[in-house]
Amino acid sequence: METQQQVWQNMTGKIFQNSITQLVEEAIIREQANGYRLKVCVGSDSHVYGDAINYATAVVFIREGKGAFTFIRKEREIQTISIKERMLNEVNKSVEIAYAICAVLDAYGVEMEVHADINTDPDFKSNVALRDAMGYILGMGYVFKAKPYAFASSNCADMMV
Repeated sequence: METQQQVWQNMTGKIFQNSITQLVEEAIIREQANGYRLKVCVGSDSHVYGDAINYATAVVFIREGKGAFTFIRKEREIQTISIKERMLNEVNKSVEIAYAICAVLDAYGVEMEVHADINTDPDFKSNVALRDAMGYILGMGYVFKAKPYAFASSNCADMMV
């Protein structure tokens, strides 16, 4: 699967050679051995620069009551698309990763949410994709969060895009 060949890094820029499924499993084993209860949130964000769109996807591990850490994947695409299509591309990137790691999370009893960087307020442009994004994520069987509760996309991925 192409997802497995992507380059992942942490928030400080350290590059990891392992696939996201390996990174997730190693992190769960390490963190649970240290007594942490975990939850994983997956989200993506994008910024447009002329005819280029930079995407970042974040896999955020929340240690209940003890902070968090993140794995990030960055991508760049050259294309001109509508705001709705870009929002749905973000959601698709998040769902792709959620799907790749869900079996590992299930095996270790770790909950997951998929976050969409889409505003629930109709006055914002991104709202045009809310219904489609929610339907896609919920239809895949994942817990859905949008702004202002979608910190994996709105904060973590946003910082790295």
